[in-house]
Amino acid sequence: MLDRVITAVREVARDEIMSRYLQVERIYKADGSFYTEADLIAQEKLLERLQDIAPVAIIGEEMPEAEQQAQWAAGQDGLWSVDPIDGTSNFLNGLPYFAVSVALMRGGRSVLGVVYNPATDEMFYAEQGKGAFLNGKPLPFSRRKIPLNKAIANVDFKRLDRRLAVDIVAKPPYSSQRNYGTCTLEWCYTAAGYFDLYLHGGQKPWDYAAGCLILEEAGGHRCTFEEDDYWSTNPWRRSVIGGLDADLFAMWRDWIRSRMENVDSLR
Repeated sequence: MLDRVITAVREVARDEIMSRYLQVERIYKADGSFYTEADLIAQEKLLERLQDIAPVAIIGEEMPEAEQQAQWAAGQDGLWSVDPIDGTSNFLNGLPYFAVSVALMRGGRSVLGVVYNPATDEMFYAEQGKGAFLNGKPLPFSRRKIPLNKAIANVDFKRLDRRLAVDIVAKPPYSSQRNYGTCTLEWCYTAAGYFDLYLHGGQKPWDYAAGCLILEEAGGHRCTFEEDDYWSTNPWRRSVIGGLDADLFAMWRDWIRSRMENVDSLR
């Protein structure tokens, strides 16, 4: 099954996404967000291919919300979670940081995940209990034992509580910060060891389903702001505290949660 998913993702990315790279315009939704023709066509083709692989429920980012909710409810025994282009802004502007993300979930948890950046030909993938890989090479590539103040963190400030974001900017506990605007790749880059730490204020299933499994299978760690059990919180807005090394992750988690307690006490 994994080989068939990888093939489908690679072929759809080649035929429907890269053929439209820098060739399409943004289309605005009622809520102000946007998509492109490439998003819609890639999602349609992926849904067709995935149904041939396993005929179970499917949620895609570009579906209407009511349909997403219905598919999620129907997919406890099997659910494909699809983001046809994660990082559409990067795709539109020619930045080579965007990805196709596909995961198979059962009981609300991921059992197979594929994340592919067609601009750089980076194919990340994992199956539950079988490890994580990038283009056939086992992840992670490196695992650093360093103090928190020497770490590189990927932080998405846009979805953080404002007070927490200001606190991090004013007194960052890490050495350096990045954000590439593509959640699925950020999970994978943490799994590879390119980033030591990861922080995001709220993701939907297609943002985390594949990447979370890849980080887990690489030996990494993740939780939410509220719970150590990552899968126990609201699946439609799931925060992320993540890291590769266990000790460094624990220091990062404790630092973030201590600041969250301060934010809550000020409300």
